[in-house]
Amino acid sequence: MAARLALIICEYCDTVHESVVLTKRERAYCVRCGALVQRDAPLSVQQLLALSISAALVFVFANVFPVIAITMQGLNNQATLSESVLALAQGHLTPIALMAGMTIIVVPFLQITLLCWLTSFAALGRAAPGFKGCMRALEHLRPWSMLEVGLLGVLVAIVKLAGMLDVHPGLGVWALAMLTVLVILISGKGIRRLWDDLEGLIP
Repeated sequence: MAARLALIICEYCDTVHESVVLTKRERAYCVRCGALVQRDAPLSVQQLLALSISAALVFVFANVFPVIAITMQGLNNQATLSESVLALAQGHLTPIALMAGMTIIVVPFLQITLLCWLTSFAALGRAAPGFKGCMRALEHLRPWSMLEVGLLGVLVAIVKLAGMLDVHPGLGVWALAMLTVLVILISGKGIRRLWDDLEGLIP
């Protein structure tokens, strides 16, 4: 029986390519549209698991500690990420608050949960229950995770308010910045390597 040919489909123009073995820092691009279709895998499954657990811990810090602290005439006020979203929900901005809460809290939480679930089983050489559905869910969630937009919004608010009030970035801002980097690093195309690593073990 002939060996099955490994194929890659460009997600932008649907051109089919034959998978090739890449060296370190080497990338493969679509011959039709020039989009990136394959890259080397710099992170092992164990490293992905460690980063996923780190992201879960940082996510807790980002939502527990205040992202901004304001001082005015001896009065202090602090707000966490969730408190900021709730404050935005007051009045006519409820739809915007719901979208903000979805993209910077709910979706990242689901991403991190799925990543920990998948990589914890993969590190043991097994496919997680519901592997296919979880991997597809990660792909659908990826465009909706906008941590970098939320981080930018917080930084803009700090800069704008700094001219009128005594504003200090809280620990939550630094945690949010770290979380943004971690989620981008582990939830991108690199996680797709699990399809190849667990080939034959996926039910």
